[in-house]
Amino acid sequence: MRRTHPLVTILAMFTMAFLYLPLMAVAVFSVNATKYGLVWRGFTLDWYLKLFHNEVILNAAWNTLVLAVVSTIVSTILGTVLAIGMDRFPWSKRVNTFLDMVLHLPVVIPDIILAAALVVAFGLLRMVSSMFEPGLLNMIIGHITFQIAFVALVVRSRLVSLGQEIEEAARDLFASTGYLLRRVTLPLLLPGIVAGGMLAFTLSLDDFVISFFTAGPESVTLPLYIFAAVRRGVTPQIHALSTLVLLITVILVVGTERFSRRR
Repeated sequence: MRRTHPLVTILAMFTMAFLYLPLMAVAVFSVNATKYGLVWRGFTLDWYLKLFHNEVILNAAWNTLVLAVVSTIVSTILGTVLAIGMDRFPWSKRVNTFLDMVLHLPVVIPDIILAAALVVAFGLLRMVSSMFEPGLLNMIIGHITFQIAFVALVVRSRLVSLGQEIEEAARDLFASTGYLLRRVTLPLLLPGIVAGGMLAFTLSLDDFVISFFTAGPESVTLPLYIFAAVRRGVTPQIHALSTLVLLITVILVVGTERFSRRR
């Protein structure tokens, strides 16, 4: 068995520390009794308890949850349908290449470009209807626009790994299109659909740029609240709120990984 070079081990440990020490520092200061400064004054959970008595934070948390859940449900459905249509329909090579490029665009372009484009699009839509004023509806539509691509990519990778042999065998046994979709395709795709949905949920939960460009006065989310609060000064409540958001994200990622492995 070949031994790892000590330099490689040191670099790996340094990388892990660079990634996780700031997160651990935020968690530690969220239970620090002091309100200002970096001096340790003792362990306390008061900052977490005060979060649940802060109406502004509770409203921001509700907006964040509604935004993430609604956009995830819609984008998961549309992304799954898009993945199946792209992989199972006999597109020509040129069209398939074009669809691949279009699908990857929302993933690779900077969020600021997509957000600016959404501002222009919603400005044009407001000429037709006043329902597209900055607010929760615009935020949901904006999140769906980039979540669909992530869901479709995850589900399509699952489709590619499955191949078409099982579906062809079901067709040979006279399975109808509806039966094939309900009893063969979707059950086999379920791990990919769940993984794509959880990815979309975490992306929506942590998004700032698109939310910032499309939000209204009554639709402040947790990332927007944290940004505004940090500009006034970092307090232990911000540390506690950031730690809770991080903990929820980690739970979702671990749960998705366990579910996919079990399936």
